[in-house]
Amino acid sequence: MSREELVEMARRTMEHSKNGTQSQTESVVRIPAKHYYDPERWQLEVDRIFKRLPLMLGFSSELREPGSYRAVDVVGVPVLMVRGEDGAMRAFVNTCSHRGAQLVDEGNGEARRFTCPYHAWSYNTSGDLVGMLDAKDFGEVDRSCLGLTPLPVTERAGLIWVVLNPKSTVDFDAFLHGYDDILEHLGFDKCHVVGRQSIAGANWKVAYDGYLDFYHLPILHKNTFGADISSKAIYFSWGPHQRVTGPDRHYGTLIDTPDGDWEDEKLIGGVWTIFPHISVAAFDAGGKVYMVSQLFPGSNADESVTVQHFLHTMPPDEEQAQLVTDRMAFLRYVVQEEDYKTGIAMQKALKTGAKSEVLFGRNEGGGQRFHRWVQALIDAEDDAALDRVIREGIGATA
Repeated sequence: MSREELVEMARRTMEHSKNGTQSQTESVVRIPAKHYYDPERWQLEVDRIFKRLPLMLGFSSELREPGSYRAVDVVGVPVLMVRGEDGAMRAFVNTCSHRGAQLVDEGNGEARRFTCPYHAWSYNTSGDLVGMLDAKDFGEVDRSCLGLTPLPVTERAGLIWVVLNPKSTVDFDAFLHGYDDILEHLGFDKCHVVGRQSIAGANWKVAYDGYLDFYHLPILHKNTFGADISSKAIYFSWGPHQRVTGPDRHYGTLIDTPDGDWEDEKLIGGVWTIFPHISVAAFDAGGKVYMVSQLFPGSNADESVTVQHFLHTMPPDEEQAQLVTDRMAFLRYVVQEEDYKTGIAMQKALKTGAKSEVLFGRNEGGGQRFHRWVQALIDAEDDAALDRVIREGIGATA
């Protein structure tokens, strides 16, 4: 079924390209400018979106072997993802049950046990407390109640989603709306993580707006890669998740070919976003390289941090490694000096109050849809309301 969806999306994109048209909404949408800088609004976004929804925090290809782990800090929550001895993926709050020390530093590694650096309590890859220093002197405790605190986790399409709330009952299937079946075609599970770099930005929504926006490509990026790129966008959605395509040379090669012969590689172009914080784009560098941009709110409403992860479809040799290094440097420049430099200046200007609203045109349906989802999730005050929004969505959009 997902293959049929890919083909249908390609047909729709080619039809728009042939006619010189694009996705259009019914009207222009106005968003209050203060939504980008109001601290109370920002805190609601952190609490009701980032701390309640599944977040894509890791790659299966990095954590293939038992004992392989990755530790990250996400909006103040230390997270430990680990491949168990039984092959299952697990996630925990990265904190010891004794006095709260973090077990491992941020980053990747391999371990059969996680030993607290403070008092040497140790845990296995299933999160069980299996060792206590001077246990006989410590006193009587029930070890079965002192394991690591598990976090809800799922592994789909070579990606790992984690919910930061240990008590969450969020339904992963309902949240993904079948998007994981489509993402399977990108082949992340067979990729190799070949690089990472971080870039500071403005409010997280200023940054995310750009990932859904083709309107700016031939303007803001005219001196780097955008001069010959169309500003027209075609949007597809699965719940809050979206894909943006546009006129592309790969689609032109399909016109006179039966769709049964269309290669997946030519059907997966454009930008894929995973709500609320992931953007995926592909590039050529001795094979296909994906840039998976992972966006997080910063320490306040004016700041965000984006981690760019680079995944290669094959183990790069020395020549390919240099191509990847060059591509990473180029993309750092584009995002940091064009997108985010513009965004940081926008943030400063919006805070003046000179404009009470920002506009999303009929040709910017992706941004309209994104902001409607943000609002709907903020308005969902309890778990029942959250579940209803996730399952029922926000109504018809472009």
